Amino acid sequence: MGAQQSWPAPPSSGAAKAQRPQKRSGLRRAEILQAAMAVFGERGYTGGSLQEIAERVGMTHAGVLHHFGSKEQLLIALLEYRDDSDVAELDGHIAPRGAPLLEHLVETAEVNRKRPGIVQAYTVLLGEAVTDNHPGRAFFTERFTGLRDMVTSAVADATGRDMTDPDADRAASAIIAAMDGLQTQWLLDNDAVDMQSTVELVIRALVHELTSPTVADD
Repeated sequence: MGAQQSWPAPPSSGAAKAQRPQKRSGLRRAEILQAAMAVFGERGYTGGSLQEIAERVGMTHAGVLHHFGSKEQLLIALLEYRDDSDVAELDGHIAPRGAPLLEHLVETAEVNRKRPGIVQAYTVLLGEAVTDNHPGRAFFTERFTGLRDMVTSAVADATGRDMTDPDADRAASAIIAAMDGLQTQWLLDNDAVDMQSTVELVIRALVHELTSPTVADD
């Protein structure tokens, strides 16, 4: 008679009961974030209400606050969720560093074409965040600071420049500006803009410019 297969012991009834509410809570939070993305994307943070978000997921206003505490906390959670979605399919859920990051940015432009809801919410909220006292302003300011550092490092790695070279920093700012600007154009007219190929062209042009020998003035 062969050896009996060993199966993992079932969780205790107490553990199983603890896991079920946690799973339901996680699913509920995800549903609220999806609804918030749609509402804020359509109406902006200022115009979007927790009541409308609650209605879209079949909850009460108080139910949404139970999961996120406040409208401001929901906004920050949504922005973090959006950034996490950029690296959800990558190993370790971390964006590559150095020159490979530039290729990742090109791939992200194509991914964004398939998720217009996320792109619209991001674009609307970014536009609002430049206003005084907007709860997302600090998040976006910190995000751009970190992103510029990462892209500057990637440009420096791809071109052999030092990371402290002002041109590497300027190129990073140009790449980020191109990506965000293209998203706005694409949202207005999907058929008029090819985000992936345009981002790739911008990056190639900048890398070529920074690796070409400087031509001395006559």
